[in-house]
Amino acid sequence: MMKKFRFLVSLHTRDNDFQVAQAQSAEDAARKLGSDVEIVFADNDAVNQSTQLLKAIQSRDESRPDAIVVEPVGATALPQVARAACTAGIGWAVVNRRPDYLSDLRTPAAPPIFAISSDHVEIGRIQGRQFATLLPGGGSVLYIEGPSHSSAAHERTSGMLETKPSNIQVRTLKAQWTEESAWRAVRSWLKLATSQNASIKLVGAQDDSMAMGARKAFQEIATEAERSRWLSLPFTGCDGQPATGQAWVREKFLTATIHIPPLTGPAMEILAKAIQDGTQPPEYSLTTSSSIPSLESLLPRNP
Repeated sequence: MMKKFRFLVSLHTRDNDFQVAQAQSAEDAARKLGSDVEIVFADNDAVNQSTQLLKAIQSRDESRPDAIVVEPVGATALPQVARAACTAGIGWAVVNRRPDYLSDLRTPAAPPIFAISSDHVEIGRIQGRQFATLLPGGGSVLYIEGPSHSSAAHERTSGMLETKPSNIQVRTLKAQWTEESAWRAVRSWLKLATSQNASIKLVGAQDDSMAMGARKAFQEIATEAERSRWLSLPFTGCDGQPATGQAWVREKFLTATIHIPPLTGPAMEILAKAIQDGTQPPEYSLTTSSSIPSLESLLPRNP
């Protein structure tokens, strides 16, 4: 009979639809595996995340997890915490990051240690192709990027720049993967004189929550003509979860999104099998994302 595993899943924040989907994926996997799962949110605070995980690793045997799935908040992927988990015999799966310490910790005697990630460069490439399809005549895109410390944000930007045509210019704003942070960023930008002169043709965000935050900021513009002009633009995002991004595309709040499968459930299944078999899974694997709607069915906005 398969052992009933205890998993700890550490995520960024409750204020992001992909993080909520990650939590749901973990709960679904726990039911499927007949396992227990505890989900903790770091409130976008790397120190808080590290403290939460070390507390669990150092807890008594009966409450200590068999394996941890973590989506790191900060610039590092928690190397000291990973080493502590490994020393305690706790499996360690990193999602949406490729830490350079993995190979050092993956010894024959070590618990399962690996990473699984969305292909963020390819997600960026898909978004660049969406921009090209929507704006065949070119123009400026207001691009809402994730935080500076995020490798996912950097990779999505590089992929987008790789596939967007040269007749599309990008003006970048920074936000924190939440609706409120994008709302604040766009609201601040609208107060600048440069925003009045910007001939923006499309608003693109690196996730759906931030795209909706941008819409919220434009909805607050006092002048009806100006408000209508902004809200008539195409808005695109990423994540494409059924209850949020995909629904927002159907409801015409977003013109397009990119479906990114949650990673926590697959990570838990890999961990359970590896612990059961006493094996090390592949060190790093990528999932596949896709445009919603398909690139072929996207209609140009300025032919």
